Amino acid sequence: MTQTTTTRRSFLKGATATAATLIAARALFPSGAFAQGAGPEVTGAKLGFIALTDSSPLIIALEKGLFAKHGVPDVEVMKQASWGATRDNLVLGGAANGIDGAHILTPMPYLMSLGTVTGGNPVPMSIIARLNLDAQAISVSQGYKDAGVGLDSSPLKAIFAERKAAGQEVNVAMTFPGGTHDLWMRYWLAAGGIDPTSEVSLITVPPPQMVANMKVGTMDAFCVGEPWNEQLVNQGIGFTATTTGELWKGHPEKALSLRNEFIEANPIATQAILMAVMEAAQWADALENKEELAQILGKRSWFNIPAADVAGRLKGDINYGNGRVATATGLEMKFWKDHASYPFKSHDAWFLTENIRWGYLPGTTDIAATVDQVNREDIWRGAAAALGVAAADIPEGTSRGPETFFDGKVFDPANPTAYLDSLAIKAMV
Repeated sequence: MTQTTTTRRSFLKGATATAATLIAARALFPSGAFAQGAGPEVTGAKLGFIALTDSSPLIIALEKGLFAKHGVPDVEVMKQASWGATRDNLVLGGAANGIDGAHILTPMPYLMSLGTVTGGNPVPMSIIARLNLDAQAISVSQGYKDAGVGLDSSPLKAIFAERKAAGQEVNVAMTFPGGTHDLWMRYWLAAGGIDPTSEVSLITVPPPQMVANMKVGTMDAFCVGEPWNEQLVNQGIGFTATTTGELWKGHPEKALSLRNEFIEANPIATQAILMAVMEAAQWADALENKEELAQILGKRSWFNIPAADVAGRLKGDINYGNGRVATATGLEMKFWKDHASYPFKSHDAWFLTENIRWGYLPGTTDIAATVDQVNREDIWRGAAAALGVAAADIPEGTSRGPETFFDGKVFDPANPTAYLDSLAIKAMV
């Protein structure tokens, strides 16, 4: 496992926040500092992140001194080599030289809590916030540029069949089995009549390695978050067939998850961490901050890429790389608006349902009970109250209601079975 560490001390001079830093932070974020009274049980935590734009709230919370502002100045934001490495370090835990929490694919805390991806040994995790909506993409190799593939994947069916008949492998990459990118890719292929379990080979590739792998011809398509789709286009290696927001507008994506062990031992510190991340999400969502955000993410200590590979899609300006250019699409990554930070339980129910659809979880899984076990939206609401978040930014309930996908399918969180019954291609066990 490769892991590099960036601590707050890399960015703020001195071991603790200075008065000037706190004054500046309060000027940037007028909603107030951490509530007075009993302070956090610990002054830090180890949080993992993958080099993806949706890790921005963690990075900005560190860069802008917000962890310090809320009483946890020693939070570390630690780069992980892959989602597998993130899982393994969460299994270890911060006390054993691993991590306490992470920027993570929303299904992973469930798969870990159930023991599905941890060798049958459950590692209890909680989701305490969503980190973003939208802004992932499905990219296809340049060799398919004239195939007419886009939101509709069906033009690839005959091409893939022909390649397989000729003894050629069709490799389609995602980032973690049962994770969000796996599910977006499977949904897109299946909607076009392509069975992802039999007509392609689904392979796992860490997000930062996607572009390099497509460049050397080891894959035909991939699904990943930004900035890697935009970088692919900028380097002329492939094109974006569709963004995930076109599959499901306003869809949930990454989450902030912590080990239950950490939350139970440090409830005040947990709230402090979350408050810092929520303020960072507000900052990252402001249009006037997008250019600075792109510059920060491009730094060597974070993504080590040109800011131009980040900036466009942060604003919703998309060069698809196949002659299609769209501006002000509304498909920009959302960190705060549209309740982006709040972890709707109904959204988690969809991720579990899709994991059942593809055989990662048994059909007997009690979806509602499992969501209630892992989704701690109550912690989010507590942090929102302490932060003085406006009532309009706090959802009234835990469900966003039925969701409609680009192909007309409807997921009603109150009836996941009806949704599963409506799907022609699946691999349930």
